[in-house]
Amino acid sequence: MTFGFAPSAATSMSASADSANRLARMLEPAEWAEAGIPLLRSPREIVSGLHARHRPTPGTAVVAVLDHDERLKASASFARRPAAADGWEFRNALLAHLRRVIPHDLRRRTPVRTAVLLYCREGDERWTEEDGAWMWGLRDACTLHGLRCGAYITLTRGGWQVLGEGRGGRRPHSMSQPPALADTSLDREPAPLRTGGGAAHALRRTAAR
Repeated sequence: MTFGFAPSAATSMSASADSANRLARMLEPAEWAEAGIPLLRSPREIVSGLHARHRPTPGTAVVAVLDHDERLKASASFARRPAAADGWEFRNALLAHLRRVIPHDLRRRTPVRTAVLLYCREGDERWTEEDGAWMWGLRDACTLHGLRCGAYITLTRGGWQVLGEGRGGRRPHSMSQPPALADTSLDREPAPLRTGGGAAHALRRTAAR
């Protein structure tokens, strides 16, 4: 004889509501492309510089703040917690790290600095629900910190990809060894104690391969 307990209706409804809320806290590629995210002038340089600084491995997020000349002002990296992809959780993590590395710009009428996110993960360059949750989290964290929401970039075995733009390249990739930091363009000009990178203005959509 076996005994068991069937899940209650309340439990099932709670799980369904939680799943629906998580789905609401993510952005589809089309939504992201229509959000007016400013283009990076030199995405390869930004990616190479962040890769050299933080040496991300799969499951690592790197958030960076750029000024209007695409110089890196601050950056931070952290490991993604092993839980269901949720834009709210990602937003909180991004916001916590932004607060540690750079003051907010909430007193300004319009943002003058831009935050970009590089996420190193398994899989290929195609959009996933996890990417959608990171996009939602980045956009919300930028609003709460007084920053302009910038590019979302994935780093996989196949290379890097700026989602929503179609720009990318084969190197660096998630398994490549980063170059010496002095060889990257992010440090060709002296940067403040934290890190330097760039703003985003719609200049061109040429492929950066």
